[in-house]
Amino acid sequence: MGAGHSHGHAHGAAGGGTAAAAYRGRLRIALWITLTVMVVEIVGGIVANSLALVADAAHMATDALGLAMALLAIHFAGRPPTGNRTFGYARAEILAALANCVLLLGVGGYVLYEAIQRFVTPAETEGGLTAVFGLIGLVANMISLSLLMRGQKESLNVRGAFLEVAADALGSLAVLVSAVLVLTTGWQAADPVASIVIGLMIVPRTWKLLRETLNVLLEAAPEDVDMAAVRSHIRALPGVEGVHDLHAWTITSGLPVLSAHVVVGSEALDTIGHEKMLHELRTCLGDHFDVEHCTFQLEPDGHAAHELRLCH
Repeated sequence: MGAGHSHGHAHGAAGGGTAAAAYRGRLRIALWITLTVMVVEIVGGIVANSLALVADAAHMATDALGLAMALLAIHFAGRPPTGNRTFGYARAEILAALANCVLLLGVGGYVLYEAIQRFVTPAETEGGLTAVFGLIGLVANMISLSLLMRGQKESLNVRGAFLEVAADALGSLAVLVSAVLVLTTGWQAADPVASIVIGLMIVPRTWKLLRETLNVLLEAAPEDVDMAAVRSHIRALPGVEGVHDLHAWTITSGLPVLSAHVVVGSEALDTIGHEKMLHELRTCLGDHFDVEHCTFQLEPDGHAAHELRLCH
């Protein structure tokens, strides 16, 4: 290729599968645990007349759907690229995370509404049964959390599932505490108070996940990539005279992408060579910023102005 239109591509290991794919088996186990506990808490909520148990069961029903969607997203994300979908279906994981956020916000609102209604119309709750079912839910959720702990650091999709299970665990703890209060003090309002606590625990974590998910969909630069530092590192390479059209975004968890037009002096490019220059750029980005999927266009000085004239 001529110096005016040299391109370099660097592809990291991410192309072999999304970050969530490695945790497919653990997500399946967490799904079955969630479904089982959901049924148990529905039965317990009806028998013990506990709104907190019913609310936690409703939350778990939503989480079960979220886990199922996460697994479905991993399936689609693993499909190979096509001519029209050059990154395959990797973005399906992010869409699943967005759907989980909407579901979580919805169930949080439902729980808060029902809790307020219970204050308006008080009801007797069987503390002993509520405590037993709450403890079952807490133990089951802790098992699921241990399965997803590592994966939530690597994938937004798995993190969404982890946050859902974490909220369930805290919800089960709130149910347990409210049951103990009913048993020891007879304070029936502890049940709707626990329901409010469950609802309020859902919202902040969901909002954080929603913000991260929207950043991916809006193609914002990855949070751990300082674009000013990237520009400085590229410009510091021997022979580089400037950088423009620098973009970085995230396709899905574990797959950041970067592209840039790099201005290189003609003499420097002849001396260093296209291949070595592209290798230096790839190494710079891969080593310092963990961005291995990069596309570079090498240009001689003044080429950007030439492109601008062509566009007009």
